[in-house]
Amino acid sequence: MPRSSEPLRKLGFLTIGLFDAGDPRPGHESTLEVIRFGEELGFDSAWVRHRHLQHGVSSPVALLAAATQRTSRIHLGTAVIPLGWENPLRLAEDLATVDVLSGGRLNPGVSVGPPFHFDHVKGALYPDTADQEDFGYGRVKRLLDLVRGEPASDFSGTRGFEVFSDRVQPHSPGLGRRLWYGGGSLASARWAGQNGMNFLTSSVVKAEESEDFEQVQLSHVREFRAHHPDGDKARVSQGLVVIPTDGATAAQREKYLAYAESRTPRTATPQGPARMMFARDLVGTSDEIAAALHAHAAFQEIDEVAFALPFTFEHEDYLQILTDIATRLGPALGWSPASTG
Repeated sequence: MPRSSEPLRKLGFLTIGLFDAGDPRPGHESTLEVIRFGEELGFDSAWVRHRHLQHGVSSPVALLAAATQRTSRIHLGTAVIPLGWENPLRLAEDLATVDVLSGGRLNPGVSVGPPFHFDHVKGALYPDTADQEDFGYGRVKRLLDLVRGEPASDFSGTRGFEVFSDRVQPHSPGLGRRLWYGGGSLASARWAGQNGMNFLTSSVVKAEESEDFEQVQLSHVREFRAHHPDGDKARVSQGLVVIPTDGATAAQREKYLAYAESRTPRTATPQGPARMMFARDLVGTSDEIAAALHAHAAFQEIDEVAFALPFTFEHEDYLQILTDIATRLGPALGWSPASTG
């Protein structure tokens, strides 16, 4: 049932973490500073995109390990780790380690499917097993089981002076409840619900039963909850690009509007053979964006969001956008900042 009268409960943001190939440290430091700044503003969560063989964060788990030492409260997420590039056992160890370091604040988001440009990278990624790798939901299930404490070995005990466990170490008991699936189809929404995960709705979805983005995203929310043990209480976080302009300069407003305009044509109709639909970027004052969101069919049924920051803006732009989201847009949606004390 629609829950549009309920205030927004959790407010997060998502960043891609771009950097200069010739000097990558400043870009990574900028991302860490944005996360720290988000905590200072009272955001509930900060999420990092995952990019392989590009000039964006290729190892969000490592970056978030650093973020655990610069923050104390904000939840830290990945949106999303493509599991086709990962060994689920090794990833489970890394995730549990970072969760322990964070004090239980890690929210790993994952997805499945063959690695992007697989034919070009399989020789480096899986030189001997490319044809045997499982890139379906079974790969997520392996990760889920390992994070949740299922056996990873048929041996446990002492050999010599060393003690061995039969499950992933360290084990972080709450991490299994904070795993998210990032999906853009009815099948992925259904699978995530059936397997008790949380669900990250995508700003890129398959046009299966409709060519209206809002209705497609709404169908995913409902499909997920219809198959989740927690039903309507199952956690869903909505992903959209929002760019408030309340505190922006004239030059920033012009840049933001040009950015959105350049991306608008792809939102009109399904794109490519997979019939992918893209969300429209929301640019304007916080009051204008809040009105658009209150009218958004999918937003009316969720109480968590992770608003995506645009790809190619400057550090100062991100600080302005985050400030407006936290101080103007969030309150307009009924959200209250977390205590920063």
